[in-house]
Amino acid sequence: MEYRQLGRSGLTVSAVGLGCNNFGMRIDEEATAAVVHQALESGITFFDTAEMYGGGKSEEFLGAALGKRRDEVVVATKFGGPKGPGPGQAPGSRRNTIRACEDSLRRLGTDYIDLYYQHYPDPLTPIDETLEALTDLVGQGKVRYVASSNVVGWQIADADHLAGDRGLQRFTGCQIEWSLLNRAVETEIVPACRHFELGIVPYFPLASGLLTGKHKRGEPFAADSRMSTPYFASSATEENWDRIDRLSAVAESRGHTILELAICWLLSQAGVSSVLTGATKAEQVVANVAAAEWRLTSDELAAVAEALAGA
Repeated sequence: MEYRQLGRSGLTVSAVGLGCNNFGMRIDEEATAAVVHQALESGITFFDTAEMYGGGKSEEFLGAALGKRRDEVVVATKFGGPKGPGPGQAPGSRRNTIRACEDSLRRLGTDYIDLYYQHYPDPLTPIDETLEALTDLVGQGKVRYVASSNVVGWQIADADHLAGDRGLQRFTGCQIEWSLLNRAVETEIVPACRHFELGIVPYFPLASGLLTGKHKRGEPFAADSRMSTPYFASSATEENWDRIDRLSAVAESRGHTILELAICWLLSQAGVSSVLTGATKAEQVVANVAAAEWRLTSDELAAVAEALAGA
């Protein structure tokens, strides 16, 4: 396993991270423990969860699975998911940021969070209020580093400038959806992350399953697959299937799978600190970690670019 720094910070993370959004949603506590233990055995030290995953069960299951090995890993969690009307409807407020942190600490069974993300921008709360609350949490030792997620370029710049001007904690990383089939972030968000030296943490690197090699054009998606839901299935366009065919040919000509290509291509991009991969079974963890062993050459990167362009 390769280990990298998160942006300009001193936080070291495994190049392949484990996304924990399946815990408490698609798999139970026993299956979660099997996945977590395999991740630890495979050298993964970066575990990513959120207060909203599984209604808090993801954090609970992760904390229980890590047990006494908690200090060996980097635990990232997130606050600020969508809330209904009432006192919690401004999730980035000082009140709700602090309360969310305390709730996550309790569910995780730990006294500190290594990396604390604002899950989504809060249009109701000025970002300086959120940063002030996060700075206090860092000062109290409850949080080590802070980061953003699902933001756009101007929000990255705004937060960094405010933090610098007011002596507040700067975001050190940014989590974004990025894959060979979803490259919209490359126009504005990725350049902003690089400019402000935020460690980029891509999620859905396998395009919710389309880049695993398990699905075939014209065949129905399995009922237990994310792709069986209309939201994710909408990405299974003819244009994307054509891209998958071309990318698969590139991978196979080098003796690799499209899954391996999807993960190692992201790890080849400047500024990427760790790629989050999900798993519901231990063998999926092994496959994801193995994918990171391939190092793309300049010729291979050029071949991928040609495949994406339709050449």
